[in-house]
Parts: sequence; structure tokens; C-alpha cells
Amino acid sequence: MSEKQLEKIALSADMIINNYAFTRKNGTISVLNLRKPNRAMILSESGKMLETNMDEIEQVIVQNIWKKDSEYMEKVDA
Repeated sequence: MSEKQLEKIALSADMIINNYAFTRKNGTISVLNLRKPNRAMILSESGKMLETNMDEIEQVIVQNIWKKDSEYMEKVDA
């Protein structure tokens, strides 16, 4: 992934914490590790993991961040 692509993702993210970009899309949360952009996760709004290619430790880290800080993401009303 190019630097420009990472910059675009970071700028469009709803929340960035610990180099993880959280972006709300179609009722799910896309999470990208900005340091290792080949690692990603899709979460439900409630924090349930739907898809990932992260290892188990990183999965726990991301889910804990979501549980702790999801309230700071603005909800978008369609």
C-alpha cells in the first residue's frame, strides 16, 4: 500500500488510536493497522469480530480499544 493510500485512509478515518484507523462503513467498523497495513479487521457496531487477518493478540488489542473508545466515534445519521 502506498503512502498516499495510507494517508487517504487515515484522513477519512473516524477515529485513530494506537496506529489503528477505525472507519464506519455500511453498518460495520473497518480497522486498519497503519503501521502494518496488511493487517485489518471488520467489526460489528457492538464490537463482534466479523473478519480479520490479525493474529490473536492483535485481535484482543483492537477489540479492547473498540470497547473502551467507541463512544468517541461520531455516529453518522443517514
